Amino acid sequence: MPQSSPPPSSPTLSFTLNGKPVRLRQESPTTTLLHYLNQSGSTGTKEGCGDGDCGACTVVIVGEGADGQPQYQAVNSCLIPLGSLAGREVITVEGVANGALHPVQAAMVETGGSQCGYCTPGFIMSLFAAYYDGVVDDASVEGNLCRCTGYLPIRRAAQQVTGVQPCDAFASQLSQSSPRLEPWSLIQAEQSFFRPGDVRSLLNLMAGHPTATLIAGGTDLGLELSHKRRLYPVMISLEAVAELQGISQTPDAVTIGAAVPLSQIEQTLTGVFPSLDTMLYWFAARQVRNRATMGGNLGTASPIGDLPPVLLSLDATLTLVSQPDPEEALHERTLPVADFFTGYRETVLQPGEVIRHVTLPHTLSAGAVRRLSQSYKVGKRGTDDISIVAAAFTVDLDGEDRVVQARLGYGGVAATPARAIAVEDALIGQPWSGETVRSLKPMLHDAFTPLSDLRGSASYRRRLVANLFEKFFQESQS
Repeated sequence: MPQSSPPPSSPTLSFTLNGKPVRLRQESPTTTLLHYLNQSGSTGTKEGCGDGDCGACTVVIVGEGADGQPQYQAVNSCLIPLGSLAGREVITVEGVANGALHPVQAAMVETGGSQCGYCTPGFIMSLFAAYYDGVVDDASVEGNLCRCTGYLPIRRAAQQVTGVQPCDAFASQLSQSSPRLEPWSLIQAEQSFFRPGDVRSLLNLMAGHPTATLIAGGTDLGLELSHKRRLYPVMISLEAVAELQGISQTPDAVTIGAAVPLSQIEQTLTGVFPSLDTMLYWFAARQVRNRATMGGNLGTASPIGDLPPVLLSLDATLTLVSQPDPEEALHERTLPVADFFTGYRETVLQPGEVIRHVTLPHTLSAGAVRRLSQSYKVGKRGTDDISIVAAAFTVDLDGEDRVVQARLGYGGVAATPARAIAVEDALIGQPWSGETVRSLKPMLHDAFTPLSDLRGSASYRRRLVANLFEKFFQESQS
């Protein structure tokens, strides 16, 4: 079978910034957009934390919505390498006023939504993106922190512009934009950046560059880039790989491409998996969800990743793809998410292998008549923080409300995301009752041996493991 061609190489890194073409020849493709903007004079975009937590660096890119149409999306410029912007359209706060204040800017002025003003550009860009979606609300600015103004004037500004049907130049520009990314590469003496368009090209590149770093949304890897902790000689982007995109649904299951942004999953699958809905709501902020992917959240193998407990509780499976022989067909293997993690930040992924998609079954167990499912995240803050403990539960019940199957997934309590298998087994055949749950709490308390750290003690985590399951039961009764 013939090999795919590598992505076309360009001598320049080109994108559109505030309607004007930018062509860079010497800039590193792993330089963050925020660093480039500040160094090139676009100082309206601020740096607060450099971690994607505060929103001061928010800009807008033209991305693809769940309906496949172009959409203005707020993102953290501190986490995006320039290589990921090739061929994209970027708007910063300098480009929002088009001869007069934009409506979201005018609303912020009228309501007194700014004091020191440092965070204001980020708020403006989040409101700007939401303005063209037609719904400007608290969720629009959930990833933007303000330390002095207070949020009431900002909320009033949001309420003032929600529900408007924009018909300005930006709306027209959006309708004429294309969110599709073309294959592309930039090869430099010290650094190279590749964006293949299909999985075979991706695997060929991985074979030719075995030490290359893969990047999808970059919300985790971007932290390294933002703080310049490491040099990445070769980086391969997964954003344009067609086989890693898309969400498909059948009566039995949902399949999600590994490189689908979480915001698309959130919009497409609302109501299908309640536990996934809840965890996505608490998964960082809008700017992060517009970039982060399910494959990335799994591939980092963090024990405090938000999604693995949900996937564990839903009996999800992963399909991994590789190409041992370039002349032969692709090789795929499927395994339960429960078998994917092998140790702290370690997985079963072999060299030259990548996550292709995640499959979530949604059929009831044999003998079950209804399903209870929910997830929980405990952290210092709400949406914009990593978890102390994350948990997700799925319980299938028969007609007499006895447990047919149970899946209890946890994060933050071991070196890997894990299930409380002994408790699951003990639940089978038991009545779904407060007495059953209370009798199993001691077993849940001792199911894991978590560590103590700055976020919480081991004893606190043990109590959460048991108490969150009891909370799940109590909520299932209402």
